[in-house]
Amino acid sequence: MAKPNKKAPSSSVDIYCSQCKTQLFKYRKGGKGALAKCFKERITKDFTSTPCTCPNCHATFARDTLIRGTPAFKIIGGKIFSK
Repeated sequence: MAKPNKKAPSSSVDIYCSQCKTQLFKYRKGGKGALAKCFKERITKDFTSTPCTCPNCHATFARDTLIRGTPAFKIIGGKIFSK
């Protein structure tokens, strides 16, 4: 399977927790679709203290996995929103 594009997208989105509205990541997202996974190499700013856990309400919003051989966070549906 193919790896993600080496050239990261120029536009970035802010990712927030759905429960407490705390900012979790600043992420360089490509495409117009919903956010299903976050490749770790595309996260520009990480506001979490422990991986996949909200620092404010301690809710788990993702799972740590390998996608196409690249480390990534697989997002749990409905746990985050992005602007």
